[in-house]
Amino acid sequence: MRVFITGASSGLGQALATAYARQGAQLALIGRRRQKLEKLAASLPGQHTVYALDIMDRAALHHAANDFLARGDVDIVIACAGISIGTLTEYEEDFAQFQKVINTNLLAMVATFEPFIKPMKARNRGTLVGISSVAGVRGLPGSSAYSASKAATTTYLESLRVDLHDTRLKVVTIAPGFIDTPMTQHNPYKMPFLMQADAFAEAAIRAIDKGSSYTVIPWQMGVVAKLLKWVPNPVYDYFAFKSGRKPRSDSLP
Repeated sequence: MRVFITGASSGLGQALATAYARQGAQLALIGRRRQKLEKLAASLPGQHTVYALDIMDRAALHHAANDFLARGDVDIVIACAGISIGTLTEYEEDFAQFQKVINTNLLAMVATFEPFIKPMKARNRGTLVGISSVAGVRGLPGSSAYSASKAATTTYLESLRVDLHDTRLKVVTIAPGFIDTPMTQHNPYKMPFLMQADAFAEAAIRAIDKGSSYTVIPWQMGVVAKLLKWVPNPVYDYFAFKSGRKPRSDSLP
């Protein structure tokens, strides 16, 4: 099994890479920090390929994808890279933050999948996995860019799944709740059903193996997400406002 993973240098991507390597998979590890990727690759069983790049560099991302494809068929592509930045629309300078979040969380996912679809169609098999978020179900305070990007990601993946309906390719959407990663460790509010990254990876791989179209992890957050869709706006607005907001960031990460 050969797996291409973006965002592999930390968080969910690293956890998924570790879990797949233990299953004997050969991995392409994509991220910005070469040293961290090489350290991860060296710690894993098997032989893996490191591609240090910025996923917003579409040409570099495609080059890495085509290089990995040249070494053998690719079974699973996981677009896991993502960022979260606190934003407020009233600050005009936050427009750059919005652009970075949308470009990273949505458009880089599109660019990740692009090189693989034709080869997978030719083989008539393959799985495309997108990491979305429960944050895309309803808008969260202070997270307008992140929530919007994840809502768009979920809808994009659904459209892609429909586009590929007449093939044997699978499109899997994974919507994490609160997972203990560097992205969430600075959140200044309560995080219900907080899950460890290794447990998330095990649950995600089960969903990927099944070809599940949409899975919320942990499952308890799936129940919460379904309920949130039916909460009237005035009620939701009141409790969301009281829950605490993600702090605004004054600079790009």
